[in-house]
Amino acid sequence: MLKTLLLEDDLTLSREVKSFLNSRDIQCDVVYDGNTFARQLKSEEYDAFLLDINVPGMNGLDVCKQIREDGYQNPVIMLTAYGDIEDKKDAYSAGADDFLVKPFHLEELILRINSVLKRGVPEKVQSEVLKVADLEIDLGTKKVFRAQKNIELTKKEFQLLLFLVKAKGRVVSKQTIAEQIWDIHFETSLNTIEVYVNFLRRKIDKGHAIALIHTKPGFGYYLREDK
Repeated sequence: MLKTLLLEDDLTLSREVKSFLNSRDIQCDVVYDGNTFARQLKSEEYDAFLLDINVPGMNGLDVCKQIREDGYQNPVIMLTAYGDIEDKKDAYSAGADDFLVKPFHLEELILRINSVLKRGVPEKVQSEVLKVADLEIDLGTKKVFRAQKNIELTKKEFQLLLFLVKAKGRVVSKQTIAEQIWDIHFETSLNTIEVYVNFLRRKIDKGHAIALIHTKPGFGYYLREDK
């Protein structure tokens, strides 16, 4: 069964879309704001994303950009009441694969989903690699290398490493990491972050003269090459 994640704050429309897709053997999970979408994205695997543009929190365009920046190759269909050519340009520039103007027929949504799933993965997404010193993260294959040696990471370890790399040397707190990677909001659960940072240190820094993962006591963690 195909699995989709819908970002839509209109309760009536979201229920209609979810019910219709489920009736066609397409699972549809629904979130109502962009920030929740970003957290849900990290906890489940999906085949396609359906994004309304004007939603609370991160808007659909920013969510789409984040999806692509994080290396997800899944098709994205924008759902919006605005159909001007400039709106479409913005959507495609953000990384969307298709654009559907409200109100739309639910049958057409099915056609669009099937169509984008057949198009395959853009090569430019497959080949994107993030680098810090001799550390490389291939966003397409989800592989990590240090000094050209492959490093096996769990899904959570990979997400944590990617989050630190994308912070570009800025210090990020345990609370921020917990909310973005684990969706944890309780102080008593923050020792989980320490455990996973130590896991990463052993895999990323052990055996190398220069450490990349650092702690700023009382503030949090950062990743950069401190010579």
